Amino acid sequence: MFLTITTTGSADRPATDLGFLLHKHPDKAQQFSTSHGTAHVLYPEADAQRCTAALLLEVDPIALVRRSRGKGRGGAPDSALGQYVNDRPYAASSLLAVALRSVFASAMKGQCTARPELVAQTLPLRIEVPVLPARGGSELVRKLFEPLGWRVQAEPLPLDETFPEWGDSRYVRLVLEGECRLAEALRHLYVLLPVLDDAKHYWVAPDEVDKLLRAGEGWLESHPEQRVIVGRYLARRWSLTRQAMERLELERLAESDDVAAEEIDNAVDEEADTEEKPVPLAVRRREAILAVLRSAKAARVLDLGCGQGQLVGALLKEGQFTEVVGVDVSMRALHEARRRLRLERMPERQSERVRLVQGSLAYTDSRLKGYDAAVLSEVVEHVDPARLPALEYAVFGSARPRTVVVTTPNVEYNVRWESLPAGRVRHADHRFEWTREEFRQWAREVAARHGYEVSFAPVGPDDPEVGPPTQLAHFRMAGEDDGSRRASGRIREDSGSGEDSGSGEDSGSREGSRSREGSGSRADSRSRENGRSWADSSSEDSAGSEGSAGREGSGASTTGKEVAA
Repeated sequence: MFLTITTTGSADRPATDLGFLLHKHPDKAQQFSTSHGTAHVLYPEADAQRCTAALLLEVDPIALVRRSRGKGRGGAPDSALGQYVNDRPYAASSLLAVALRSVFASAMKGQCTARPELVAQTLPLRIEVPVLPARGGSELVRKLFEPLGWRVQAEPLPLDETFPEWGDSRYVRLVLEGECRLAEALRHLYVLLPVLDDAKHYWVAPDEVDKLLRAGEGWLESHPEQRVIVGRYLARRWSLTRQAMERLELERLAESDDVAAEEIDNAVDEEADTEEKPVPLAVRRREAILAVLRSAKAARVLDLGCGQGQLVGALLKEGQFTEVVGVDVSMRALHEARRRLRLERMPERQSERVRLVQGSLAYTDSRLKGYDAAVLSEVVEHVDPARLPALEYAVFGSARPRTVVVTTPNVEYNVRWESLPAGRVRHADHRFEWTREEFRQWAREVAARHGYEVSFAPVGPDDPEVGPPTQLAHFRMAGEDDGSRRASGRIREDSGSGEDSGSGEDSGSREGSRSREGSGSRADSRSRENGRSWADSSSEDSAGSEGSAGREGSGASTTGKEVAA
């Protein structure tokens, strides 16, 4: 994708002053790395009368697909169009806007150390974008740029010049001409290019509101198409759009009264505000897991799919847990966990309690045997359904800890997430998300096959219609007579919402007892055979595919596990 900025000058004010404002020397061709490719800055012409700076962005389609895979909330639909075959490398979009901000950061902020007097100067500018997606057509292009003082040419591009009867495409050739400060011109482009494309290549987070208001300062408050600009820029995330509109209205009122916005928005004394902030779901999940492990009197604990080690750190804070082992297939995640836990600086007595090991839950592992408890927190949903039996056998059939705690999202609750589009899962790497009934059915069958009892508990606010955001299953090895039974009782009391406790009809304990009476032994044998056959069938390429199988098998690329909450 390509963009040019041209200005004219005279002997008294040479056009090459553009190089000082852009912080890029006209005699050099420079290149800059971006997350999706390489940006080049060059000057096709540069003399006192006329100077043109060109920004050429070469997009790496492979990096684009890898970074944009399964965008989930707020993702750009075109970034997944035919995977590698789409318009993203050629048509101006948020990719070009981000490159503008990265390459011309100082110019966009209005900074020029060498010639500070140039910043305030109004320049005759001509900006050309050869291919610009315009959802709304040429008319919308004019509505967005003309109120800012630009003379606009938005020439529709034909679908195919050979077949004019096919009509025009949604792309235009854009030419803007006018007199404007360079910093203002760059901020106009930074905001309005992705607005016209009506898509973004990255997840729109709350900090996008601040970016929009900074770039829109001085012109967005009074723009007649303000609502369209804000809504599209924030990927139609209505909570963020509402927040941005409220702040823009506050700025407009402050400007009309010639006072600071803080003087108007002073109804709340932050120091006296005692309203409690909601506890993040990730914290509630760890607290629920710790409560089960405490009352199960577990001392040696496995965190399977430990990710960046948040649960491992919480376990180490309690003296009850004498040995904590974090297992993950991702070495990158394990390095991050080591950094977060500060293992290198940890006292020797403390460091002896923790180990971080690489391993895939798609395979049995003798290192996992003999532990009191194992935790699969937000892991099973990262596993392809066809590989769930392998994970099940590796944990419940081979490792066989006395207690297993499993948490997973409740897909029924997804309708309560305001920013999650209908039909999308919470995280790009989720292979599925279960309803409460589907999760209970799976858990009961696992318990029956391997001789466990199971009870269930909600994690997070328990909605009367759709249940909790996270569901928890507590597996106890059948016949164990210890604190784990008392733990399950407390979980059932805490749920208080009709959650299946495993003691009513079709309970895991009854199925577990039936499994011990005969059917379970056959099922367990079949599970062992399935586990062995799966491993045998993969043995030829296990060495080469361990990484990918592990990621799918254990959900261990878990930088998104907490984010998914």
